[in-house]
Amino acid sequence: MISFSGKRGVVLGVANQRSIASGVAKQLHQLGAELALTYAPDPKGRFEQNVRKLAESCGNAMVLPMDVREDAAIEKGFAEMEAKWGALDFVLHSVAYADRGDLEKPFSSTSRDGWRMAQEVSAYSILPLAHHAAPLMRKAGGGSLVGMTFIGSVLAVPNYNVMGPAKAALESAVRYLARELGPDNIRCNTISAGALRTLSSSGIRNFGEMLKVAGEHAALERNVTIEEVAKATVFLLSDAASGITGQSIYVDCGFNIMAN
Repeated sequence: MISFSGKRGVVLGVANQRSIASGVAKQLHQLGAELALTYAPDPKGRFEQNVRKLAESCGNAMVLPMDVREDAAIEKGFAEMEAKWGALDFVLHSVAYADRGDLEKPFSSTSRDGWRMAQEVSAYSILPLAHHAAPLMRKAGGGSLVGMTFIGSVLAVPNYNVMGPAKAALESAVRYLARELGPDNIRCNTISAGALRTLSSSGIRNFGEMLKVAGEHAALERNVTIEEVAKATVFLLSDAASGITGQSIYVDCGFNIMAN
């Protein structure tokens, strides 16, 4: 059985109760993990409110503001974790963003600023996270870093547009991190989740049709659930996956293997 008793880690990307990060956090808590949850800037304060509500249900988890576009914010967050815990066992990077306008226009019309933003938030941000997490994971004797991706990284998915190259960059970055940090017993992987109805996916035009097609053409002839994606993510974060690094694991009911 997988246990996180005595394990400590941070989950980034909780937007609301339907987010993948929220599902992972709940399972980690149930398995005994001590958690830190971060929230992104939001003028209306909705993200912070949602994260604090989840934190209460996860044993009063530590709550940290963390704008992944700001190096100082990342450094401060990890300094607080080090001050409280001393060491760190895992990091979940479930953060992605693209301007809605760039998702709706033809891919060739993607703006330069939109491209930079999608890459910075969705892909580059995992590098400073790994940089600050690695020293704390070394103190723990190793650790696990998992990022969330999507099949749009390798296939041209309708309306996914600028997010496709961003997810491809994330997957590549994780492989390079796996090579760099492997000697320190730090594993780096991605979960390629199937189509799910989340806050992020709501910005994709005709997402309902994408969800319908994914369910009809998957090997299991249904859509994956957040709970299923969370279970696989927890596995990769755990010691049970001690021999797995540099991989992208598909959790999509077999959609990726089908010739449609």
